[in-house]
Amino acid sequence: MDVAIIRHAHAEEGPVDDTRALTPKGVKRIQEVARALARANLRFERILHSPKLRAVQTAEHLAFLSNDKLEVAPLLASPPSSALFKALTGDSIALVGHNPYVVTLTALLVTGRSEMRGFEFGRASVALLRGEPVPGGMRLSFFAPSKLLAKLA
Repeated sequence: MDVAIIRHAHAEEGPVDDTRALTPKGVKRIQEVARALARANLRFERILHSPKLRAVQTAEHLAFLSNDKLEVAPLLASPPSSALFKALTGDSIALVGHNPYVVTLTALLVTGRSEMRGFEFGRASVALLRGEPVPGGMRLSFFAPSKLLAKLA
């Protein structure tokens, strides 16, 4: 199975966490990331995303990579859980979420532990994992910061 873990793009600053929208910079960057993923022939059976607005909007810009199969996944707005691992089904899926949870999820899937020291997961960055979606059951195929993907668009 392939699992792409994507942090939401740059969002507005503000006190209300659930309703912060992407900034114009964030929209531009996720569009570049989406083009780069398309050029790399990455496609997903479905894209799961947090219900927070910035994750919803990020997923919407990636939707064409899954034939518009977007699903709200409240579990992506909280620390990774066994329920989230059970939701990882199919051959290829993308997950759009938030720090620190995307780092924790990546660490759990690759190492079986909840931390990876020195692993920076910037906005709109992408990690592609392959293997069985259980703690320690996947390997990191590639990790790309959004700035690199933007150059490849």
